[in-house]
Amino acid sequence: MADILKRESIYLFYYLSIQLELIAPYWILGIVIGSLVSVFGKTRIQRLFQLLSHRKLGVFGLIPASLLGILSPLCLYGTLPIAASFSAKGMRHDWLAAFMMSSVLLNPQLLAYSVILGEQMVLFRFFFSLLGGVTAGILVSLFFRDSPFFSFGNFGEPSSRDTHPNLLLRFLFNMGRNIKATGPYFFLGIVLTAIYQRYVPEHLVSQLFGRGNRGFGVLSAAALGIPLYVCGGGTVPLLAEWLLRGMSPGSAVAFMLSGPATKITNLSAVKAIFTGKHFAFYLIFSVGFALVSGLVINFLIL
Repeated sequence: MADILKRESIYLFYYLSIQLELIAPYWILGIVIGSLVSVFGKTRIQRLFQLLSHRKLGVFGLIPASLLGILSPLCLYGTLPIAASFSAKGMRHDWLAAFMMSSVLLNPQLLAYSVILGEQMVLFRFFFSLLGGVTAGILVSLFFRDSPFFSFGNFGEPSSRDTHPNLLLRFLFNMGRNIKATGPYFFLGIVLTAIYQRYVPEHLVSQLFGRGNRGFGVLSAAALGIPLYVCGGGTVPLLAEWLLRGMSPGSAVAFMLSGPATKITNLSAVKAIFTGKHFAFYLIFSVGFALVSGLVINFLIL
């Protein structure tokens, strides 16, 4: 028994070291990019979004609003007070919906993590996150034109923690907070991937999520993203392994879209600004958009 445990420990350590060597550089890149944007670009992004309210762009304003949402380095809890302040200043709710939806789906740090998945998957993740924000804004404009979509209540303007007068120290402190926030999930993802590589047969992924099972695979991946997705950095190692073993791009995109939109922390945040009907609309849209995006990729693009 002791020999078996020792042998399995060696195997797991081997798989773990390989995953660390492959994934760690992209995690570090994501930390650096996320902190750079947060320290040096966050205020400019918010200022640009505020300037949109003075432009007569109509629905065309949804595109820059969604782009700025992707560029925003804040989590949803940080985005809500900012969106509330924009709403109080007269920002259109369809533009706010585009900004917040795309911000939920993607940020600069997560985009950097995703480079390990390959150029095609990075492009898909960016495009469909942008499209998700624009589509959410269009639907809010169509179905909630005559009433406010959000109920921000008494959200106050958030205070920034990036206040140290020395820019280098401000950047390093931000990196430290990023490492502390994402590190445990990143290493959990590495460990789960190593266990998966060792004990899960290769053919299971291709059977469930592969190109030969394009429709049901997308449905399964979108459903799996709801309970499994905790932190974007933690799921990238698993996605990289699944894609290597035959997961279709559409299934991967469905997982990447349904997961962040429906993870528990984000759902608890959006519940604070939605009535029951609007919260149901958010859930249906999030899962439905993930499914449709995955199916479009599998059946129309590839």
